[in-house]
Amino acid sequence: MYSRRLRSALAAVCAAAAVSLTGAAPAAAHTSTPLRAASVAPVTAGLTALTDLFAERLLVADKVAAAKYGTDKPIDDPVREQQILDDVAARATGLGLDPEAVRAVFRDQIEANKVVQRGLYARWDAHPEERPTERPDLVKEVRPLLDRITTELLTALKDTQRLRTSPSCEPRLYVAAAWSAYGHRLDVLHLKGLQRAVPSVCG
Repeated sequence: MYSRRLRSALAAVCAAAAVSLTGAAPAAAHTSTPLRAASVAPVTAGLTALTDLFAERLLVADKVAAAKYGTDKPIDDPVREQQILDDVAARATGLGLDPEAVRAVFRDQIEANKVVQRGLYARWDAHPEERPTERPDLVKEVRPLLDRITTELLTALKDTQRLRTSPSCEPRLYVAAAWSAYGHRLDVLHLKGLQRAVPSVCG
């Protein structure tokens, strides 16, 4: 279960990452990146494979939102969501993973993407000048990206199975998530999405 301690820690670390990415952090902080990478790598080893994919999937949510905004396609798509959850649960069994645990992780990814989509809709409604000028093709352009990430996420879940059930999972997870947020230069909206994406990772 995603503890309050982990949730608070992730929020704090993500907030620090957001400050850094906006340029509010002192320039000296950027000069220490190689040192930070060396010190963080042993802690995040393994789980960054997951959190990087979470971050990447959140960035694809921008394309999903651009494809749907201003159309009759709703953000919530229960039929498509159920298809995804059934598919990953079936594939999880073949990988020796708990299908319900995998279903929970992917449900969090779906909800995290909705956080980003709703946030973008609100931004575009308030600032028409920021609305996307191109509409990606959901079937031809967006879904292949999501399908590829899904396959890689299933592999990463299998590879991190022991780590995700270890007592050290939670502290490793929030450090890995912060590292991925920094590496992918997530803004505040996508940081909120990342926070929503991680609750089911640790067993």
